[in-house]
Amino acid sequence: MNQKYFKYNVELASVSQRLLSVSLTIPALDESELVLSLPAWIPGSYMIRDFAKNIVSFEAVDENQRELNVSKLDKQRWRVNTNGVGCTISCSVYANDLSVRSAFINDDWLFFNGTSTFLQVEGYQHVPCYVELSKSLSPHADGIIETTLPQYRAAKEDGEDSQAHHYLAQNYAELIDHPVFAGAAMVAKQEVEGVEFRLVLSGECEIDIERIMRDLVPICRHHLQFFGKPYPIKEYSFITMLSQDGFGGLEHRSSTALLFPRFDLPLRGEAALKSESYINFLSLCSHELFHTWHVKRSKPKVMVEPDVLNEVYTPQLWIYEGFTSFYDDLTVARTGLINASQYLDILAKNMTRVHNNPGRHKQSVTESSFDAWTRFYKQDAYSVNHIVSYYTKGGLIAMALDIWLRQHSGDKYNLDLLMEHLWRDYGEQELGTPDEVISELCDAHFNLDISNFIERYVTGTEDAPLAELLPHIGVEVITRAALSLNDKGGKVAPLTLANQKAFGASIKAHSVGVTVTQVLENSPACKASLFVNDNLIAVDGWQVSESNLQRLLNAASNETITLTVLRDGRLLTLAMPSQDAQETHIELKLVDETKFLNWLQVSG
Repeated sequence: MNQKYFKYNVELASVSQRLLSVSLTIPALDESELVLSLPAWIPGSYMIRDFAKNIVSFEAVDENQRELNVSKLDKQRWRVNTNGVGCTISCSVYANDLSVRSAFINDDWLFFNGTSTFLQVEGYQHVPCYVELSKSLSPHADGIIETTLPQYRAAKEDGEDSQAHHYLAQNYAELIDHPVFAGAAMVAKQEVEGVEFRLVLSGECEIDIERIMRDLVPICRHHLQFFGKPYPIKEYSFITMLSQDGFGGLEHRSSTALLFPRFDLPLRGEAALKSESYINFLSLCSHELFHTWHVKRSKPKVMVEPDVLNEVYTPQLWIYEGFTSFYDDLTVARTGLINASQYLDILAKNMTRVHNNPGRHKQSVTESSFDAWTRFYKQDAYSVNHIVSYYTKGGLIAMALDIWLRQHSGDKYNLDLLMEHLWRDYGEQELGTPDEVISELCDAHFNLDISNFIERYVTGTEDAPLAELLPHIGVEVITRAALSLNDKGGKVAPLTLANQKAFGASIKAHSVGVTVTQVLENSPACKASLFVNDNLIAVDGWQVSESNLQRLLNAASNETITLTVLRDGRLLTLAMPSQDAQETHIELKLVDETKFLNWLQVSG
């Protein structure tokens, strides 16, 4: 290798202590002092996470193994006095965060993101980065190493370590955009449209990985054909960490990191029916793969070369996460993995979720995007009353915009065409989009003025007008009262009990009674001054449980319902007004199947 580069080496230091050993070898540079840093956040997850807190040791020596002076400048930066000669920085990284964002080690496998492990040399972010991953990196004797880092075959004179896997990233941004998995795993591979897709499931159990891979193939094909050639990837890996519980996904330029409950996936020998949770997994994979184009290439201008040491603000996340949230489920339906009725049920639940969110009238999706760093990513039990999700409401806005474009163009234009123009005009060249990109594209390519739509539903707080728009594609919106405390909207089994009473709080089971997890403003529970974390013991003197609470509320005959509550060691009696449940939940009825299937564009 003739060009100047930084060399990184990663080894497993200790399984029991959950430590990685990471070294960075830097050639002689012009400066006598270098500043090294670790990102404070990982692109795609908009919250300061201070990954540097997991560096438990930091040492520097020159090319003659003489110790160099190191001083820490702040929480994530170090100054090293190199005296102008080459040096090696060595650090230990504590890896105990079972999430898609950081690094984790257990006895069977490990996972890490580059933002948690690879120091950057400030001022030299565009220098190529050569990586050696020790072949003994895996905690499991027969484990694999999975990453989409570009492989590099070094010449002998480059001093290649035969006991390591070798990779070369063209710059630091590329280096930190390829997570690494090492350890015991189940792997399935499938070529789609000339691109190799790999499904990697951590550990070993009786999951039917071949069936999952078969279900992913039409999703992969849809996304490749949706954006068209040339494809920005030659390979793609679904790196999936399986756990007892937990859920998450994070996009990267040619892979995704996923976290999912292992036994929510189909096991070998099970019937081909898809559970609700498995459909969620397919939608999650669809979502993260869609980001390969729509976030990793098409992106807000401020995210083209983001400052990973500090927050980077944009009002555009409703476009990037919202539109992707629309297409993730839509793709699962378009490919025939779920039927029209199942898709409408998912859509109805999303509409119900937003409709029952009081914060939707206080915060717009552009404000939600901008405040993601503090308000969306740092929610508490009361946040539902103050904020709205740029994911969920953004997805509903995307659908509304699609139908609006069809209506106002005689079905000549739609969101698919808008996405094509967004990709060709910006994403394919990674130019970065301005805040008004959607309006500008509609004006330039469709000669349609959507300023009023944007003002009302995007920068404003009005509900996306799906009740008015869905009939255009053969769907009727039906509103009804919640039929139980667990009712999420969509179709449910008929309930024999009449006269549903409103409550306005979410609960979870407790050894005695139930625990309150959320209280909606202006609800009966709120008017009774019920608090989050209250232990609700009884209704009108009768002990409650998760299963009988709604029945006891329905049966109450007085205008005031008595709640018995244990709060922080105190026994309290609260008076809750008895109110009939309002029509807050949504069902979607298919009234013109031909219209809807034409809109859905189900593939063969």
